[in-house]
Amino acid sequence: MAIPATTIVFCAPALATGTSAGTTITNTATATYTNSVGQPVSVPSNKVDLKVDEVINVKVASADPGDVSAFSGGTNQILSFNITNTGNGSEAFRLAPVNAIGGDAFDPSTTSIVLDTNHNGVYDAGVDTVYAAGSNDPVLAADGSIRAFILSTIPGTATDGQRGQTDLTATAVTGTGPAGTVFTGVGDGGGDAVIGTSTGVGRDKGFYIVSAATVSFVKSATIADPFGGTRSVPGSVITYTLVATVSGSGALSNLAVTDPIPAATTYVVGSLTLQGAALTDATDSDAGEFSGTAIAARFGGVAAGQTRTVTFKTKIN
Repeated sequence: MAIPATTIVFCAPALATGTSAGTTITNTATATYTNSVGQPVSVPSNKVDLKVDEVINVKVASADPGDVSAFSGGTNQILSFNITNTGNGSEAFRLAPVNAIGGDAFDPSTTSIVLDTNHNGVYDAGVDTVYAAGSNDPVLAADGSIRAFILSTIPGTATDGQRGQTDLTATAVTGTGPAGTVFTGVGDGGGDAVIGTSTGVGRDKGFYIVSAATVSFVKSATIADPFGGTRSVPGSVITYTLVATVSGSGALSNLAVTDPIPAATTYVVGSLTLQGAALTDATDSDAGEFSGTAIAARFGGVAAGQTRTVTFKTKIN
């Protein structure tokens, strides 16, 4: 088995891969008989020692519960995979992404593969180890597992709802081939290495789905004049309504609106509302304020399909 300079090992509970590679199975037979004077005689055979060969098997499985939400042009978008040595001996595995796969809407561009160094199951930038093929190929004991993260850039041309596929492959460094292929004398424990049913290669797929939320913003006004009508005359009160509607998928962060008080009008104190609920004019803990020249309202994160409505009033001078 080829062992690289750096090894990262995480042992999971036994998965019944069978007797460990390198185990010696010893057997001695016995023949018995009764000699000519009626005495029992026991004759041992020679000892036969058999060394258990290494069976090379590996499994790769996506660790994501479903498609991973990403955004168009996004960098360091993360897919998670578990690599498990399902063979019976210690083995090094070389990792590689596959991006050019037919049937998806776009090809992600892999920027790096990262190994879960602290084994907490989540990507920790600056803590987990960036993988370099041939330099720090993970070495896994029998039944051992490690999580790996694929970091990708999403094309700027990808649109809302499109899916892009990236696969991760793990290939045994000792060798690959059809089941039963033998690599003489290089198995863990000094025996031979025999390729198992996985052919020495594990592979699974992961998907990004683009979530692109957009906002439409509409302003309208109604007028109430001092005479019970709707004319724009001095003393008329204008009610402005601002409606922000988020569409697409995903969510927008830090959504906010501002609106300067029009010239020739005066802000009506205490008229600012959000979703029909009054906001104070002061700069305080609520979501809105009147600065003296403009109103503002902050919505924070707003998911697609939701609407935020702000109203305020001014009086024509």
